[in-house]
Amino acid sequence: MLGLISAVRKNSLAEAAGIVAGDKLVSVDGMQVKDIIELSFYISDYEVELELENAHGQRRQVHIDKYPDEDLGLEFEAAVFDKVSTCYNNCIFCFVDQMIPGMRKGLYVRDDDYRLSFLYGNFITLTNLKEEDFQRIIQTHMTPLYVSVHATDAKVRCEMMHNRFAGQLMEKLERLFDAGIEVHTQIVCCPGYNDGEILTKSFHDLYERYPNVLTMAVVPVGITKHREGLHPLRTFTKEEAAALIDQVTPWQQQCREETGKTFIYLGDEFYLLAGREVPSADWYDGFPQLENGIGLTRSFVDEWHETLATLGSYQAASAAVIPVGESAYNVLQPLLADLNKQYGSEHSFIPVPNEFFGGKVNVTGLLTAGDILRSCKDSGKRLILPAVVLNNDKLFLDDTSLEQFRKAYPGKVDIAKDAKELLHLLLES
Repeated sequence: MLGLISAVRKNSLAEAAGIVAGDKLVSVDGMQVKDIIELSFYISDYEVELELENAHGQRRQVHIDKYPDEDLGLEFEAAVFDKVSTCYNNCIFCFVDQMIPGMRKGLYVRDDDYRLSFLYGNFITLTNLKEEDFQRIIQTHMTPLYVSVHATDAKVRCEMMHNRFAGQLMEKLERLFDAGIEVHTQIVCCPGYNDGEILTKSFHDLYERYPNVLTMAVVPVGITKHREGLHPLRTFTKEEAAALIDQVTPWQQQCREETGKTFIYLGDEFYLLAGREVPSADWYDGFPQLENGIGLTRSFVDEWHETLATLGSYQAASAAVIPVGESAYNVLQPLLADLNKQYGSEHSFIPVPNEFFGGKVNVTGLLTAGDILRSCKDSGKRLILPAVVLNNDKLFLDDTSLEQFRKAYPGKVDIAKDAKELLHLLLES
């Protein structure tokens, strides 16, 4: 149970105490620490005694005098120092089960840890919570949490998750609500399983518990080509996506009339698949589930227009190509066509077929280096990568590093994390 220190901030208390990246935190005031949540509690006093272990396995004591709640300046490789709680379920739609074999270990970890839910918004199922976990959540008031519901119907949830205890969801949620814990929820919607009447029940059950349930997101199941031996499953058709939008829209209108908020949000893929316009920004209430793909398209489009409206004297930069998922291409390409017309530029979005995952996977965030290179390498133009295709270690999903990608691509490679950065790369003052 050691916390590996990945960085020490300059001019911090930790730097002054001689702590360096690569050291491991053994204990605080003689107490072993499970995660950064617990660490923040133990270091909140005027002084703290740290036990550290260096890269050679040698241990030392470090005493630090500080103000209460003053930050030490430490950054850790992981937020959890002990073993991450993993998923006990065998969900019929699990994306991890559809990964190609032989990739880095992290891609196969099915975390189901309430601490990562509180810290980073990871969705958990609540199926592996022990009594001590409930007590800690309640005593330290870890709110909000992010919960994968999938169905409030107990039988359907058990069947979809292949866990006979999964049907206890509502009782566990009520216990959290009684303690003042709020939750954001999601449903991975699978046609023929938890859509239709089952989705109707899930909506009413969760909406009845507003504002304890802060939001409800419905995202479509993702299917890759790697489903050998897995449960039969398919994606939504264009007509089914349109029908689901028509089913949910009246609920959204009801929620807005009664609470001032939409409450239930649909993943962008439903609108793109159905050929429907994504809702306006106010429909997303500040984008509380943006990281879950809820409102990404609207956020990008609005930021694009807002940035263009504030630009001063700019001209076209050298021609560039931007790889995007096939689902977003039809929405984004008109933006670039207008920009090219206005500035006389020759930029282009390139829709990249996802051969790595295959199936119906067509979102930008799941593009690999290999697929991007196959689609863009012969363009001869500067390439601008959406930052979403890289993880924090600058690795693509196919384990290609950014450095390797740059060596393989014949032109310059830039990165844009959002519409504003993209526009500043496409135009120059």
